[in-house]
Amino acid sequence: MHGKGFTLIELMIVIAIISFLAMIGIPNYMRFVAKSKRTEVYLNLGALYVAEKAHWAEHGTYSDKLTGTDGIGWTPEGDFLYTYGFAGTPDLNCHQGKLAGPISALNGITHANREGFVVGAVADIDGDGVLDIITMNDKHIIKIVQDDLN
Repeated sequence: MHGKGFTLIELMIVIAIISFLAMIGIPNYMRFVAKSKRTEVYLNLGALYVAEKAHWAEHGTYSDKLTGTDGIGWTPEGDFLYTYGFAGTPDLNCHQGKLAGPISALNGITHANREGFVVGAVADIDGDGVLDIITMNDKHIIKIVQDDLN
């Protein structure tokens, strides 16, 4: 009696094909997820820009404090991944996100004074130990200082 069904070799070929497609697709998917995380940066840096410009219009200077006295009164909305702000004290000069980008990475690249500001965002968005560091200045120019997606 000859039964209907698949042979073991046919099943192994199908599994091999599926494995090959997964091997090709998963890295592309992971890169897509990392890029979507970076989208958060552009939104939050834009909000920081508006808050700094409002502070300058009212006080005639930019501030390196996000909260507190002489701060710009900015806190990221909801759950956020990146560390945003200026080098200094957490919750005063910067806000740390879920990926806990080190505040020390903002040293030397962020500042605020009467003439202008440079604010930063830092995170390891793909878990490889390389930081994604992005800055924005008072001219609303966004610069990728270190790219974690390469």
